[in-house]
Amino acid sequence: MTDTFILYEQDGGVVTLTMNRPAALNALTGAAETQGIVEACERINADDSVRCAILTGAGNAFCAGGDVKDLSAKQGLGEGSAHAIQNRYRESVQRMALALYRLQVPVIAAVNGPAYGAGCDIATLCDIRIASTRATFAESFVKLGLVAGDGGSWLLPRAVGMSRAAEMTFTAEPIDAATACEWGLVSRVVDPERLMDESRALARRIAAHPGTALRMAKRLLREGQRTGLETLLEMTAAYQAIAHHTPEHDAAMQRLFERKP
Repeated sequence: MTDTFILYEQDGGVVTLTMNRPAALNALTGAAETQGIVEACERINADDSVRCAILTGAGNAFCAGGDVKDLSAKQGLGEGSAHAIQNRYRESVQRMALALYRLQVPVIAAVNGPAYGAGCDIATLCDIRIASTRATFAESFVKLGLVAGDGGSWLLPRAVGMSRAAEMTFTAEPIDAATACEWGLVSRVVDPERLMDESRALARRIAAHPGTALRMAKRLLREGQRTGLETLLEMTAAYQAIAHHTPEHDAAMQRLFERKP
């Protein structure tokens, strides 16, 4: 790994990624942090032993988004000409967003505290979100006179619907964990001390299934968001044909029949 911003821990088929800049609420300053996330995603995709991932933050926050001190000083993501900033977003924040979106295994966001700006969008890039009662979510860009540079305008409406996404975007106000659950942004809300236990338990339940099927099932869910039914059915037929010829399928069927009387 190029940077200690991401801690990478594997237990069986489950990898836990921890954003590790707690003193700065796990804020993103630019290339170092985003590259750490990109490399972690590439490492997971290349490792067939990984079947599920958890993404969380160290300390009291999930991720506070961009580093406001750097932004104010025209450093980091905000340094240089408009053209330089455009390219920097493409090369850092947007590469990170695409890497998370293309992560092949199911990923759970264990949101332990504030998820603001890019932090909120990082959470929406995950497949499943579990929130601590201390978690809050804000699409806070316009408060700083900015827009979501990481795809949030595409991601958030798919998570909560257009009306609620517009409310979060235009007011830039945070919502608490209970509201996030009501709106469908998170699957469940748990006490802070239970967050990682609940997330790991869910990850283990997912990782108990064949890895090839999990990766293909996730890809089909992703494609189903942007393609027509006929195209998805054709893709499904191809994936199903592959799945029928995997040793994992044969082993699963054997276990099924061994349990029958």
